Amino acid sequence: MVGVRRRKELVSARKAAGLTQEKLAEVMCVDRSTVIRWEAGEYAPLPYQWPKLAKVLGRSADELRELIGLRLPQEAPVLRSGLEPAFGWLDRHVGWPPGTTRTRVTAAAPARSHGGATAGRSLVAEALASYYGDSVPGHAQYSARCGPVRIATSVLTRPEWLDLGCPLTFEGDQLALSTDGEASREQVDAAAAVRRLAEAATHDVRIADVPLYRLTDVQVRPGTVGGKVSVVPFVEYALSVDLLERELHESLAAGRNRMPLRDRYLPDLPAVLDLQGRLCAGGVLALMAIARPADPYRGEADYLLLIQERSGHVLNAAHRLAVIPKSFHAPLANHRADARIGATLRRELEEELFGRLDVDRTAGTQRAADPMHPSRLSAPMRWLSEQPGRLRMECTGFGFNLVSGNYEFASLVVIEDEEFWPRFGGDVEANWEAAGLRQYSTLDGDLISELIGDETWSNEGLFAFLQGLRRLAEIDGDRVRIPGVELGC
Repeated sequence: MVGVRRRKELVSARKAAGLTQEKLAEVMCVDRSTVIRWEAGEYAPLPYQWPKLAKVLGRSADELRELIGLRLPQEAPVLRSGLEPAFGWLDRHVGWPPGTTRTRVTAAAPARSHGGATAGRSLVAEALASYYGDSVPGHAQYSARCGPVRIATSVLTRPEWLDLGCPLTFEGDQLALSTDGEASREQVDAAAAVRRLAEAATHDVRIADVPLYRLTDVQVRPGTVGGKVSVVPFVEYALSVDLLERELHESLAAGRNRMPLRDRYLPDLPAVLDLQGRLCAGGVLALMAIARPADPYRGEADYLLLIQERSGHVLNAAHRLAVIPKSFHAPLANHRADARIGATLRRELEEELFGRLDVDRTAGTQRAADPMHPSRLSAPMRWLSEQPGRLRMECTGFGFNLVSGNYEFASLVVIEDEEFWPRFGGDVEANWEAAGLRQYSTLDGDLISELIGDETWSNEGLFAFLQGLRRLAEIDGDRVRIPGVELGC
């Protein structure tokens, strides 16, 4: 009966507050399907979401508890409970008495420096090229040309790391977990870490206490991607090398060259390439291309491309354009099996596009023994998995993003069966990580050329987009009518 009552009272409270489901989802930093499931009684909001939900609906926590019949947690005066694990980690790492970080973050919470304007992609790439100077032999920052548009990025790569066309199958996807030795730990600037947590509290940025893969060795060649990863706390990354992105934008905005955190963590290109000596976290991101049949309104058969505008609640590349899915490379339930790139991509399709809440690593403890078991898959993913040839996943390129030293496995996800979009197109919806979702046709060369030149791209997002376009033209050139992407490195 609680579920029925929750459904009725949440709908009533939302309407009384003058909110649509879409607006409530935006304010709560979740996707609309989450609000639908709350109101249907399928899921309850997570503990840290209840105080904010009560405030948004114009009710006190006690009123909402009485309406819905659930016991709500006490409201934190400033900070949401989701950051408590990060506070505890910093206390232990720095050697502070328990509660010190929380006290300092509470005092600093009103600061809002993170909300300022950020530099365009080209300026970021240019500034990093200037900082690092001469390249290491065989390496260069990724650049390309598409028609009249010239592109330079901050992704450090090699010619043999591009145009891989590597199927993310058992044979080609060989990244593996290593448990050898003790990983080096990053020194944390306590003042910078407190400031980062204060901004996270103010802007509702998610910093979860979950494991993250760290790259310790990489072996990339056409047809195969391999190497070794170990596991580190996500908080350690978030409060150390991830701070370089903010420092870079602040430096550019102030017109100064001083970047002490970069001087400490990534002072030169040999340091960027020293995987054993630093924390090199990273991600898996993919251009999503969905085959569509000919249409009397659209015309010939094409590929639909999906591009996201990142929300302000993600840890990095906030408010930037990116391909989707885009995720940190991290385990979900099985540290060894999840090390493969394809495992991250399949999980992120479910989370970022197909509405699976239970595979969101920021949402709390993972309780399912096998979250990606066939019986738990969404309807779109189950259909894609039923027959070979419906879904193609390939790694198209690899590089290191000089913004924070992250490794990037650029990939391509192609749904090749034209039946998918008519059947499941209405089920595709971005989650809280995206502020918006755009679609482009591979027959519209003018719009795609304009998109490529957009300065709001994240550097790694544009890298994956261009590498994906090159491979997509090879797979089915009849559906791809855009100027060719010519590499400059």
